[in-house]
Amino acid sequence: MSAILLSISLLSCDTLSNIPGAGGTSTITELEAAQGIRDALDQGVGRGINYLNKTDGFFGNEAYKLFLPAEAQRIENTLRQLGMGSMVDRAILQINRAAEDAVGFARPIFLDAIRGITITDAINIIRGPKDAATQYFRQRTTDKLVVAFTPTIKSSLDKFSATKYYGEVVNTYNNFPTTLNKLNPDLPSYVVSKAIDALFDQIAKEEANIRANPAARTTDILKKVFGWGSKQ
Repeated sequence: MSAILLSISLLSCDTLSNIPGAGGTSTITELEAAQGIRDALDQGVGRGINYLNKTDGFFGNEAYKLFLPAEAQRIENTLRQLGMGSMVDRAILQINRAAEDAVGFARPIFLDAIRGITITDAINIIRGPKDAATQYFRQRTTDKLVVAFTPTIKSSLDKFSATKYYGEVVNTYNNFPTTLNKLNPDLPSYVVSKAIDALFDQIAKEEANIRANPAARTTDILKKVFGWGSKQ
């Protein structure tokens, strides 16, 4: 094993080299390694989007359901106690509906980021932990994804009137005579963060599945690259 890892570390990024498989009976090239990682992330993104981009993909999911932003949660009990619970519930529902809608437009944004993975990155990812590709992807692309995804989230929030209903909650609270500190948290940034976190979580689950489960390797390159990795 150590000899195999050493040989991988010495490979040149711009030279197509063979990476020996178990017992020297099979090989993968650097380009195959890179394409395998891209395919794995592509598959994870696709399945994650399909899982979340549907009615109750967020709202009906205990792990991903969005509530009011942290800055606004302190006003929720007050409004409910004053008989305004339905207004709060409506805002929460439409915030989740907006997130469910917006992730459907995330795929090209994520695919652009996937294409940027280098051969050297891919080789290191293959021999990394079960979520190495996801963690690499998260660390290198989150800021760019936030910038690219924000207009889509804003559009979906408006489309489902989430901005309007959330504004009603905030304005109602701000208009109380006893409210000294006015509330105006950034709803789009909150939803962007939560939606991207949910997608990365789904990608991580799919990556772990591809690494552990041969049946999850749905393309020839995934079978070759991750089949090789599982033998090491």
